[in-house]
Amino acid sequence: MTKRVAVILSGSGVYDGAELHESVLCLLALDRVGAEVTVLAPNKEQAHVINHQEGTPADGSVRHVMEESARLARGPVTALDQAQASDFDAVLMPGGFGAAKNLCTWAFDGAACTVDPDVEHFLKAVHQQGSWIGACCIAPVILAKIFGDQGVEVTIGQGDAEHAEVEKTGAKHIKMNVNGVHRDSARRVITTPAYMEAQRISELPTGINELVRQLIEA
Repeated sequence: MTKRVAVILSGSGVYDGAELHESVLCLLALDRVGAEVTVLAPNKEQAHVINHQEGTPADGSVRHVMEESARLARGPVTALDQAQASDFDAVLMPGGFGAAKNLCTWAFDGAACTVDPDVEHFLKAVHQQGSWIGACCIAPVILAKIFGDQGVEVTIGQGDAEHAEVEKTGAKHIKMNVNGVHRDSARRVITTPAYMEAQRISELPTGINELVRQLIEA
């Protein structure tokens, strides 16, 4: 049976939106296994805009998360507040700073962050119906924040500081290298470090492809 997968994007561009390499590799992996993909994004402005050439804030610039995500999706995306969990069998979130700035405020507040209400509502509904959620790179911190009180297990790599911050949420952090994929069967969550550990694009596919394989076969 074809799996219906929601891919949640957070814009377009590593420093203020979804990480492009990770997003494309996630979409490619899903396409290769025949998944039916719908791209979702919050209907709101980005936290801020970064000039990716200079790596500095573009003061006065405003960009919209859905509009930027549509660039990456190659067409219109669905607003998260219009999405129904029951329409999907699984969810996948690529990383990028947008996951920690637009989907939640982890980049600014760490474990004390808040999660975008539409993101939180959707993910809780997906979890409640028993579907699986996959997340790459920094995106697993969203799951740590939402499901930390359930002791959810995630990985965002091997960094000691990152490990400690994730565990402040009540989640259990599993240190893994770029190829690692951690499966929390009790909470139906699968995570991989991606660019939290990768130094080059060629290091990404192993972990991402395995995450997608497990997500589809779960």
